Amino acid sequence: MRVDLAYGRHGTSVEVPDSADVILPVDAPALADEDETIRSALRAPVAGPPLATLVAGASRVAVVFPDLTRPMPNRTVLPPLLDELARAGVPDERVTLLCATGTHRQATAAEMAELIGPELVARYRVVDHDAGSDEHVLVGEVDGVAVRLQREYVDADVRIVTGFVEPHFFAGFSGGPKAVCPGLAATETILEAHHPRRIADERATFLLRRGNPVHDFVRAATALAAPQLSLDVAINGARRVTAVFAGSLAATHDAACAHVGAAARREVDAPYDVVVSTNGGHPLDRNLYQAVKGMAAADRVRRAGGTVVMAAACADGVPEDGAFARLLAESRTPEDLIASTAGPELDRWQAQVLGRVLARGVVRLHSDGLAAGVIRGAQLVPAPSLDEAVGDTLAALGPSARVAVLPEGPLTVASVRR
Repeated sequence: MRVDLAYGRHGTSVEVPDSADVILPVDAPALADEDETIRSALRAPVAGPPLATLVAGASRVAVVFPDLTRPMPNRTVLPPLLDELARAGVPDERVTLLCATGTHRQATAAEMAELIGPELVARYRVVDHDAGSDEHVLVGEVDGVAVRLQREYVDADVRIVTGFVEPHFFAGFSGGPKAVCPGLAATETILEAHHPRRIADERATFLLRRGNPVHDFVRAATALAAPQLSLDVAINGARRVTAVFAGSLAATHDAACAHVGAAARREVDAPYDVVVSTNGGHPLDRNLYQAVKGMAAADRVRRAGGTVVMAAACADGVPEDGAFARLLAESRTPEDLIASTAGPELDRWQAQVLGRVLARGVVRLHSDGLAAGVIRGAQLVPAPSLDEAVGDTLAALGPSARVAVLPEGPLTVASVRR
């Protein structure tokens, strides 16, 4: 049978045996009226006062939104939020839009216009976070480490964070406090949040927040300069809003994670010999760095020594900015990538997870954006044809091989039933 896969902007497909298990999250229908549901959530939040009460008399309002690596429907979520601010008496010149990049690259002018809409770019002051700049201020310490956050965010009278909640492979879930740390944090703070000792902890995994050393740091760091309002959404495969959660940060994120976790969690009876995975399509698979998430999702249900067949477009390459490309070039074995005893280093966390996946078996990568030599340099096996990659692997294993497909990659969190 042919199975459609989330890949790049337009998708692809793969031929697998009829006996293969296709594992998908619940794909909820879009809200009948996304705009009005967002407005209603801001007027009657999960917890805490409504938006209009929060911004009364505010002279500076900071609104945080996810960057170009996230499939956040900013152009759906931001307009009603900003309109509600205007209705509450906050003029446009008092509002700053902050793009939470973490250590990711900044957007070009064209990309920012696509991300939030040209109307908002023209109407508001938009600041694209740069983790390496000196525009961060000390807000306190966590675990003895300084926490520095974007000045415009810290100095605002009212801080509002927006995001969408999805399973995260070492922070448990996205959304909520991640908009602030790592989203608006200085490099040294981000390095501590992603310290190798945190990533190496078995509790740093999908769907787990409490007791997860990565999420515990993120939550504590954000609490030092907490937002007054959090607006999280759940989305479906078409990137439409399916649920809205607004209010105080903790209560809102709890509710959103419970909702998304129930839709994403799947159990299987036994591990698989071959797992076909993706990274959820554009923009989640825009580079190899991001695609590690989909590999980690597949590895959860792959037997030791099994094969992951990965489909990720990687239109932006490895990428070359950041340290991930250098770490790949310097590594010859999965153990080199893991380097769990090393100190904090930019992008080491992604290399560490990739090393763990490769230590358990082969990953064959299909990607239109990466040359075969680049794929091999990452210790992956090029797969120019998905069908041939699956067919060749199964031919070597025999007819009894178990096969699974994760068409949405890490948006599905499958685990072997115990």
